[in-house]
Amino acid sequence: MQHQSTKNIAIFASGTGSNAVNICRYFLNKPAVTVKILVCNKPKAPVIENIKPFDVNLLLIDQTDFKKPKKLIDYLQNQQIDLLVLAGFLWLIPKTLIEAYPNKIINLHPALLPKYGGKGMYGNTVHQTVLKNQEQESGITIHYVNEQYDEGAIIFQAKTLVDKNETVDSLSQKIHQLEYEHFPKIIEELLVG
Repeated sequence: MQHQSTKNIAIFASGTGSNAVNICRYFLNKPAVTVKILVCNKPKAPVIENIKPFDVNLLLIDQTDFKKPKKLIDYLQNQQIDLLVLAGFLWLIPKTLIEAYPNKIINLHPALLPKYGGKGMYGNTVHQTVLKNQEQESGITIHYVNEQYDEGAIIFQAKTLVDKNETVDSLSQKIHQLEYEHFPKIIEELLVG
């Protein structure tokens, strides 16, 4: 049975779900927040297997249902979802879903927005571009989702230095460390204060 004031999260993920797993692990023994649903758009995404130990409901969605998300919204509302957390989810969120959850959808981006955001800017593509442009720092941005890729209001940023001999892999690891450290805490702050 759920705690009366428990806040419920739906995580949206498309890939391996390392951040989804990290978030589940973080909230495992914190009754104030429950990861209730994983929404995934790829039936073979590794995140589905990786999140199994955490007893999270799985909702697979396709492009058609997502673009007309009435069923999705009804389902999320029936499940009393308080926050939608995008953790490596690559589809643009439809306007009707944003309207149903105003300032209740957040995204994690592996760069310091407004730089290196927008369509196609995810994963190693971001890190390659940061290195190519010889940036001296990179980091993560947690932001609210609006109708444009990576343009919603910024909630939190954390920075890391980019070394002269940095590689895509080493930068990616630094960024992952920032994500794992900060993303669950920010979610907790937004939900519980």
